Amino acid sequence: MRRPRSPLAGVLALVAGLLTSGAATAATPPPDARMSAATSVAADTYTWKNARVDGGGFVPGIVFNRSEKNLAYARTDIGGAYRWDQAAKRWTPLLDSVGWDDWGHTGVASLASDTVDPDRVYAAVGTYTNDWDPGNGAVLRSADRGATWQKADLPFKLGGNMPGRGMGERLAVDPHDNKVLYLGAPSGKGLWRSTDAGVTWSQVTSFPNPGTYRQDPSDASGYASDLQGVVWVTFDESTGAGTGRTRTIYAGVADKDNAVYRSTDAGATWQRLPGQPTGYLAHKGVLDAENGYLYLAYSDTGGPYDGGKGQVWRYATGTGAWTDISPVAEADTSYGFSGLTVDRRHPGTVMVSGYSSWWPDTLIFRSTDSGGTWTKAWDYSAYPQRANRYTMDVSSVPWLTWGADPAPPEQTPKLGWMTEALEIDPFDSDRMMYGTGATIYGSEDLGAWDSGGKITITPMVKGLEETAVNDLASPPSGAPLLSALGDIGGFRHTDLTKVPSMMFTSPNFTTTTSLDFAESKPASTVRAGNADAGAHVSFSSDNGATWHAGSDPAGVTGGGTVAVSADGGRYVWSPEGAGVQTGSGSSWTAASGVPAGAVVESDRADADTFYAFKSGTFYASSDGGATFAAKASSGLPTDGPVRFKAVPGAKGDIWLAGGSAQGAYGLWHSTDGGATFTRLANVTEADTVGFGRAAPGARYQTVFTSAKIGGVRGIFRSTDAGASWTRINDDAHQWGWTGAAITGDPRVYGRVYVSTNGRGVVYGDPADTPTEPGDGGPGEAGCSVAYKVTNAWPGGFQAEVTVTDTGPSAWNGWSLAWTFPSGQRLAQAWNAEASQSGAVVTAKDVGWNAKVASGSSVSFGFTGTRASANASPAVFTVGGEECGVG
Repeated sequence: MRRPRSPLAGVLALVAGLLTSGAATAATPPPDARMSAATSVAADTYTWKNARVDGGGFVPGIVFNRSEKNLAYARTDIGGAYRWDQAAKRWTPLLDSVGWDDWGHTGVASLASDTVDPDRVYAAVGTYTNDWDPGNGAVLRSADRGATWQKADLPFKLGGNMPGRGMGERLAVDPHDNKVLYLGAPSGKGLWRSTDAGVTWSQVTSFPNPGTYRQDPSDASGYASDLQGVVWVTFDESTGAGTGRTRTIYAGVADKDNAVYRSTDAGATWQRLPGQPTGYLAHKGVLDAENGYLYLAYSDTGGPYDGGKGQVWRYATGTGAWTDISPVAEADTSYGFSGLTVDRRHPGTVMVSGYSSWWPDTLIFRSTDSGGTWTKAWDYSAYPQRANRYTMDVSSVPWLTWGADPAPPEQTPKLGWMTEALEIDPFDSDRMMYGTGATIYGSEDLGAWDSGGKITITPMVKGLEETAVNDLASPPSGAPLLSALGDIGGFRHTDLTKVPSMMFTSPNFTTTTSLDFAESKPASTVRAGNADAGAHVSFSSDNGATWHAGSDPAGVTGGGTVAVSADGGRYVWSPEGAGVQTGSGSSWTAASGVPAGAVVESDRADADTFYAFKSGTFYASSDGGATFAAKASSGLPTDGPVRFKAVPGAKGDIWLAGGSAQGAYGLWHSTDGGATFTRLANVTEADTVGFGRAAPGARYQTVFTSAKIGGVRGIFRSTDAGASWTRINDDAHQWGWTGAAITGDPRVYGRVYVSTNGRGVVYGDPADTPTEPGDGGPGEAGCSVAYKVTNAWPGGFQAEVTVTDTGPSAWNGWSLAWTFPSGQRLAQAWNAEASQSGAVVTAKDVGWNAKVASGSSVSFGFTGTRASANASPAVFTVGGEECGVG
């Protein structure tokens, strides 16, 4: 990310939606809509995956187990916890079972891995300490490495997405008596302890200081004004071996005058560590028991965004001597220190990060003499030029460049920002991982740093998906999925199993709030979003592959919602800060008859018709959004979030979901353009609605919703226009809050795309979906190929390939191959699954474009790299048969 992750990124739709609606409390519907608890709901088994983005959010903590090789965990601020899978070199999500009512437990404030019993892992969970999160925190415990969990509820809240969340770890297991755990609490709750392996917890009443530091005491919301509390616990494993509990324990407190405390009697009593530096917060405390040093990384604020000054200190546990080992003088810092790690195989080797150095890049320092001297990951050679001790390869996650071309001393991709998680593998001195505001980076040749070489840094984030999703669209042609995301804007997925090459650009929105495509002309696409500067709306004529910024009417402050007519000729936009607008994109005219802030959508069959909704009233326009009129429909929700969609191909067919526990809450259907709505009696609550391909033999499109039906919260599917429902997720796949968006796939029956608030876009297919056989080629000779370079630049190019079935029969699956004549290398493809071996490229269909009728064509595109020449291939084959070239 180019900017600080919003403190409310985990809220996104929540503040305006979930929390104000009281969605954690079941609604009480009117008598005509109540359902018996005994109502039976069918269930179907689905296979669930992520549409790959790889990362996308802040990773504030990485924890290696110190007794078992390759066992590591990562925590995210809103997207749950993960375990490293060494064989696959990917992360496995561990908290997908968190349900709707406990959505706050997807925010992980701390993690602890048991060194005595590596099967045991603990997670302290809770997203906000203020009333944005209605529930208290909890400590989850697992005896099978996070595959299953048991929960101990706490009498206070935890803040996985609060200020100071990169400090820690707050949760720690005694390395000598693993029944003993400590938890540092926020909000003035002090230090807590469990003596039964996390089953029960009690406050350590002898701990003297619950913390004094607040980021902003004047913040009335409670977000920045909460006490950040006790922020880390560290055991000195050299004490207490063979005697039961560890005797010496250190704890960090968010208090600039009293940051570090120690107990020498296994936690019975605690004292302020004498002689310690003041004026700073100790973000981390890492103990090297072999050499008898406690290392401390200090900052003048709690982070993770802010921090203008910092220091690094070393405390000698045997003598009590304090030594300032800061890599640079305090006067020369414009950042704080936080990320801190020791090489357990070579304990004199220490690394620390200047986590809040946003410009020109984050800073990472390394010492091999216990902090006596330091080297930097990068330094200036002759300003503004930099000399780096590393090279970066982000080819596996190419969007990490942000499509930027900065002037020196900035570079792209950056080393990162918010780099508070920094760990050297305790079993492999060459491996390091560190978290940023957007990903996890790592190196497996760290030793080269000390020998004068360059280390290689790559994303180590596969499997970890941490985007908050605001809107989703699945057009009937082109890319199967378009997404509107918090913080990183959104993506066009041509292949759900691959990371897209870039997020939406021109412009880059910090958060995309809404997107839409023209139903009968899906290449026409629009998105709206929030931006630091410039336009808040953007348009595409090629299905989201490229974009151009629109213009803003006066007063616009945020993206709001946007819709495009069925034929792509007209747009209606309801931005924040201004009233509803209609226009062509380059100019806007204020719409009449509709209130500012209304949610807008288009009819999916009639190009002149648009709809809007606000505060219980439904509006319609039949003149392209110029004028709206309120409909007489009644009984719709007057508060809480509401989302509605029109059914593709059916004029005036509208479904509306939403409401709140304080009023109407459910799912409504209209077939007369909103003049009347009928509430579905078999749906207790609903928050999203979307449509997908009709079931075989069915006449109506499949309806999907995130709802409460039959007393169960889940993702549901109906193939009979809502007469009956099938739950398609299960208790292991709940993803916390799923109330922002949902859509089916118009090309694949049963496929559904579900928004989450921190686990990215998940999509599901029926586990028993039959696959149609394809032969991979035409079966009979008859094909032609048009190959065209559409853009070129130094070192790279873009091309489009069109394949035509010139034979007598249709293809059901195709595979095109060619040989690059000039050493070109394939980079990224869309609308085809492409790979390269040597000079030979193979491009295959991606399912939805597998069928090609006789005389019809299919097109795909790709980008590539080149040295200088860029000659076109001379021979193409489909299914082994040579094609004509045109």
